[in-house]
Parts: sequence; structure tokens; C-alpha cells
Amino acid sequence: MPESENATVELTAQCLCKKHTFTAKVPQSSLPLKASACHCNSCRHVTGAMYGTATLWPGDSDAVQESSLSKYVFGETLTTLSCGTCSSMMFWEKSTESKPPTHSVFTGALANIDVPDLVLFTEHKFLGDTIDGGASPWLRSAGKDGARPRLWAGQTRNSEELSQEWPPVDSLPDAAAELDLDKIPIRCRCKGVDLVLHSPHTAFAGKPRSELPWFVDPVTHKLLGNFDACDSCRLSSGADVFHWTFALLLHLGFAGATEGGHSEFPRSTPQLKAAVSAKEGRDPRWGTLTYYESSPDVQRYFCSRCSACVFYAAGRRPEIVDIAVGLLDVPGGARAEGLISWALGGESPWRTDMSGGWREDLIKNIESEAERWRIHRRHSKNWYRLDEERARAKEEAQYR
Repeated sequence: MPESENATVELTAQCLCKKHTFTAKVPQSSLPLKASACHCNSCRHVTGAMYGTATLWPGDSDAVQESSLSKYVFGETLTTLSCGTCSSMMFWEKSTESKPPTHSVFTGALANIDVPDLVLFTEHKFLGDTIDGGASPWLRSAGKDGARPRLWAGQTRNSEELSQEWPPVDSLPDAAAELDLDKIPIRCRCKGVDLVLHSPHTAFAGKPRSELPWFVDPVTHKLLGNFDACDSCRLSSGADVFHWTFALLLHLGFAGATEGGHSEFPRSTPQLKAAVSAKEGRDPRWGTLTYYESSPDVQRYFCSRCSACVFYAAGRRPEIVDIAVGLLDVPGGARAEGLISWALGGESPWRTDMSGGWREDLIKNIESEAERWRIHRRHSKNWYRLDEERARAKEEAQYR
């Protein structure tokens, strides 16, 4: 990379299916790009992620505005712009009566170019909506100047500024406590997708570990919560690291509806695909749910109106789907700790997708902060992380 004062860096924002690509050149001296993370209920439900991160787009706003990206009116002055084919969240458009529209790019849409510290997360806002802090505890690493992102209960500088110790550990519910709720809503922002997850605690109670699915905690029977660093999940959601939990399809259902002549909820991923894509006689309870086939026999389900990520389904595991944690409505907090057992710390799945670019340091920082948070909460490593570490140690021992 040239080090002259006139050196520039080319930024690329692209969707998962590559239908939409935007580029911009910025002076290297202007880096890093300052980004903010929003944890409000609406951002979680419009992306499926546990937060939304964006930075002002330095490229041609006219090219973005005139593109064929799908638009969803998010609020009085805000609109989201996403790919109608693959659902990738790409831009925020802010409009006012007195000024031309401006655009901010979702950081997950940016290419992982080899420019260290390309993006600096300077603030977290609307943390009050999360109740428990959501994903913010592992997104607080310090920049080169040693400063950590500022934390706000609501809008930046128009709400209470929170301390780096927020939320106090003693104020949080006991993470070992089970969720006292039979049905957990799964809803996107526009509510075009309105489904439920039936609590798995009763179904798995009393079963030995050998009879439990791989994603169920053998002691608490909570569902695994993971950190997904793969490129495809990043691009489709606009979030640099996505969070999934997992469920058997037999534990999913339609919200508030009686069967009344309608078909029951599919029990396999081929049945789910057929039901959602049906040309005739499609069950109206599927609402705006659709999918993009990102690779052979892999479906990424999303809302066709607001573009929220909903499910990940793969033919190799026909009874299971991944559920976007950001769509869950769970009392007690955005981390849904009454339902989910988080694999905090350790190495994230697909972390190698971040190697060789500016996200390589990002994933290391997230893993480190997640481990710090686990220790701060006085949590033991969860069963899944222990199993992964044992398997890795066994594999490494074979090559010694």
C-alpha cells in the first residue's frame, strides 16, 4: 500500500448475490471510517442481527439512490436499501425536506480489504432497548488511541451516557435460569414474518445426552448461541458477525393461528422450501417469508418486505434450522439467556473468512472481549465450546 500523502483506498460494497456493487475512493489519511452500532429493537428486527452497524458512505449518493435496491420505509426520515434477490442489507438512506438524501453503508457490506483499522466503532446507541446489553459486551474493544466506544441508553448525545461497566453484572438475571415461556415470538420489523418457537425445555427434559440434538445444552437444555463470522451471513445481514441459535423444525409454528384446515408446520427443510415457494395454495400464514438459495441445497430465508434474515436451512441437516437471534422476543433481554446458552470466547466458526483483511483484528477482538465478558459474568465455558476444544486438541495431538 503506497504511503504517500496522496494515497487512496478503494472501498467496495456488494450484496451476497453480487447483483449490486458500489465503489468509492477515499484518501488513506481519512481512515479509519467512523462507525456506530445501533442496538434498538427495530434494528435487530429489521436485520435479524443483534445490532446494526453503519458508516457514512463516501461514494456517489446518486448512484445508490438511483439503483434498483429494494426500499423499506423504516421511519420518518430513514429508509433501508437492500437487495431484493438475496436480502443483503446495504445502505441507510436519510432524507430531509431541506437537504439531498445521504447514505450510510452497513459495515457488513464492505469488502474485507487488507487495510488495517479500516473501520473504527466509536459508539453504541439505544442500548436501553436490549435490557441486558445485547451483543455490546463483545463489541467494546479499544481503538489505537486506547479509547473504547461510547455507550448510550438511547440516541447519541440525546440520552444518558452509560459507563463501560453497564449493565452491572449484579443487575442481570441469573443466566442459569430457564425461560418461563411456552412460545417465543419470531418476528421481523414489518411483522410480515410472524412465527413462534415452542420452548424446548419440556421436550428435552429427562433425556440423556445421547438423545439430545447437538445444539442442546445437556444440563440446562438451552439452545446454542453462536458467533458466525462467515462471509455469506455477513453480507446477507449487513452485520460483521452474525448470531444464530438452532431449533428442530418440529418446535416451530405459526403465531396465534389455529390449524383450521391449514397444513401443519413443515418438519423438514425440503418441506419448508416447498411450502414457502408454493405457487398455488400457499398458506397465508407464511406472510412475507421467502428465500434465496445461496449455494446448492442451502436456503437463506428472509422477509421480502423489510429484508430481515430469518432462517438458515441446509439439506444436509433436514430436521434443523438456524434462527436469527435478533428476531426473538424474549423477556429479560436481547441475549435471550433464559433460552440460549452462549458459546462465549474461543474461536468463532468460519473465522478464516476474516483472515487477510481488516476484519482479522475485528474477530480477534470480539473473541477476546467475549471471553472477558464470560469471566466477568463468572460463567463456566459452555458445553459446546468445551467439546470443540477437546476435538481440536485431539486433532492437533495426531500431528505431534
